[in-house]
Amino acid sequence: MTKKSTTEKTYQGIGVSPGVARGRIFVYSVAEEVVPDYEINAEDTAKEIARFEQALIKTREQLHDLQQRIASGTGSAAPSGIIDVHLSLTEDPALIDQVTNRINEEKHNVEYIFHDVSRRYIKTLSELPDEFFRERGADVQDVCRRILRNLLGHEHRELANLAPDTIVIAYDLAPTDTTALDRQHVIGFATDVGSHTSHTAIMARSMSLPAVVGLRDLSKHVHDGQLAILDGYSGTLIVEPSEQTLFVYGQLEVKRHSVEERLSQLRDLPAETLDNHRIAVAGNIELPDDIAGLKRVGAEGVGLFRTEFLYLKRDSFPTEQEQYDAYARVAREMKPHPVIIRTLDIGGDKFRSEDGEPAEINPFLGFRGIRFCLGSPQIFETQLRAILRASAEGNVLIMYPMISGVGEVIQANEFLEQVKADLRKEGVVFDENIQVGAMIEVPSAALTAEMIAQEVDFFSIGSNDLIQYTMAIDRVNEKVANLYEPTNPAILRLIRNTVESAHNNNIWVGVCGEMAGDPLYVPLLLGMGVDELSVGAASLPRVKEVTRRLTYKEAQDLAAASLHATNGRDVLAMLNALLERIDPDLMG
Repeated sequence: MTKKSTTEKTYQGIGVSPGVARGRIFVYSVAEEVVPDYEINAEDTAKEIARFEQALIKTREQLHDLQQRIASGTGSAAPSGIIDVHLSLTEDPALIDQVTNRINEEKHNVEYIFHDVSRRYIKTLSELPDEFFRERGADVQDVCRRILRNLLGHEHRELANLAPDTIVIAYDLAPTDTTALDRQHVIGFATDVGSHTSHTAIMARSMSLPAVVGLRDLSKHVHDGQLAILDGYSGTLIVEPSEQTLFVYGQLEVKRHSVEERLSQLRDLPAETLDNHRIAVAGNIELPDDIAGLKRVGAEGVGLFRTEFLYLKRDSFPTEQEQYDAYARVAREMKPHPVIIRTLDIGGDKFRSEDGEPAEINPFLGFRGIRFCLGSPQIFETQLRAILRASAEGNVLIMYPMISGVGEVIQANEFLEQVKADLRKEGVVFDENIQVGAMIEVPSAALTAEMIAQEVDFFSIGSNDLIQYTMAIDRVNEKVANLYEPTNPAILRLIRNTVESAHNNNIWVGVCGEMAGDPLYVPLLLGMGVDELSVGAASLPRVKEVTRRLTYKEAQDLAAASLHATNGRDVLAMLNALLERIDPDLMG
């Protein structure tokens, strides 16, 4: 029996879902399956393929059952909706056709072939430059693990029947793991890997469970039964806390509960300063099911609908009707509030692995975003048709991602006008005055914003990529993560230029990156003249709160002082001082 530690130990990660949990640790690990490898006779290939088909059917049945249990157990469609993505993988030709073809060609048992195909597929996803898509590899890995276990006749271990007040610790948790958690007993979870955009984080927020990710090799240093405090606010896990720590956290929890109660009262109130300057506060979504969360906190629309989820892990692109159904649902549910639908923001390398094209040397600077769309007319036009059709169902706006210059906007608008003309000929109804916007997330776009503003109706600043490209860093590379500085003078000047260019041309400007959802930066963005902030549902009440606690004049003075600072540290100090003065409860 392992001797339990009596010394308090603190582990620091990334808090991705707020809340504090105090309970006992359960370390969840998934053992690697031993996969047999043997040759088969030509006449046995049909039997192996039939075994594969049966395993796929059984996997679908398991996922359908899991989906029903999740929906009935949580009363929410959001987590179970993600299971739809897993179900689609069991019908994905990119996996199925490769397996059946290789069985026929190589004459090996199906377990061996499937394991090799799925391993290569997961490896390809993990090497993609886009963090969002790299982390979708967890979906593929989870489904493939289920299929393999069904082929081997092994039971799929679920996170069920755990003791009350359990904090689950794992290297990683697949979405079906997190959705299967027994909400009566599991009070939080932490993982070695992950980020704010991982499915673990998304699911935690949708289920309102405290969660911390990015704890490196934590799962190797803790064991079942240890007492722990999981702090989703600060991203901290404290193992075997002392009496003093328990007391401190008890006091903090009372205070935080009081703050949350206060923030909940803001649902129907505007984000308006003490001197009556108002900004719009909208929400970012990935799935139509995310709308419920935005409504609960009083979002004034969808400031960023990331449409990439429709394209995940498919051998073919979604049809016009599939896209229309998703867009129209969001438009109807948010009506009359605006819904900004961003056109496809992925790189060509993510779906062209079978085309035999060489990998790009630097995909971050390659064929992605609007470049991909302009270079793939059929895909782009299909999405534009779906968005335009959905515009008849509500207040829909279109936004182009990764714009680097006015020429791309003009070209994209030409596509849009052609699609409009086609729909008119077909007698299809759409919003003739639909607004079109450009994301400003590339320095060249920020520097030429005056020209771009003449071709669009609004701007949305993508602060995450704007910082990354301006500072020449990969924000998910821990070796240079310290250089990711939102308050750097270069970033502030690019934001100011973008806002001024927008207003000079009588268009509005929003921010939809991480800066928008952090109470620390809200006064700065407000003072620079930003008209809208689009954030995650969990951050929205805090954005409203800080806006309602200061005057517009204070925000303007802060912005002016920040633009005269010679380094980001000084700006950060000013921001901290202001937040400490107007609402210290929102700090930390």
